Amino acid sequence: MVFVKTVTALALAAGFSLPLSAVAADWTLDPAHSTLSFSGKQTGQPFTGHFGSFNGTISFDPKHPESGRAHVTIALSSAATGDRQRDGALPGQDWFNVAQFPSAVFDAQSFRAKGDNAYEAVGTLSIRGISKPVTLPFTLDINGATAHAKGHLDLVRSAYGVGQGPWATGQWVALDVGVDIDIIAQQKS
Repeated sequence: MVFVKTVTALALAAGFSLPLSAVAADWTLDPAHSTLSFSGKQTGQPFTGHFGSFNGTISFDPKHPESGRAHVTIALSSAATGDRQRDGALPGQDWFNVAQFPSAVFDAQSFRAKGDNAYEAVGTLSIRGISKPVTLPFTLDINGATAHAKGHLDLVRSAYGVGQGPWATGQWVALDVGVDIDIIAQQKS
């Protein structure tokens, strides 16, 4: 019930699920070595959580980021915060409504170089059937066939319909949600 907004990103942000491109190299997200986390506040107290299940592919060439693409799918039922009551509520109708919307999706249609190893993934985040344009800033380090991306995205959960009924306002659970990605991807051979 707390953070529906977290998704995404990122996948947000996870930013690495790009489809094949003529110029870009193809990468596969390594969920076992990656983290897609979120943070928020409930009754004024900060909390953090993560998604345990997400996947994606990426097509990206640092020399031609504009030709890159990404597609990341996040299983909303895998959200966990370590609080039994909150974790039990998140999949429900008031929050992620996983019965009707089992996944959040981040589709990056392009990337922009921002200097040094900084980039932005420009795309669409879809949660609960609501799609909004987002720009995920991230840093990228490539070492051989391994890429490591880290980024942060701030979202407003209510923009995606996360938090219905008494949870629709920020009275009990803040509307602002942070999404953090720490992604490892392997280049396809």
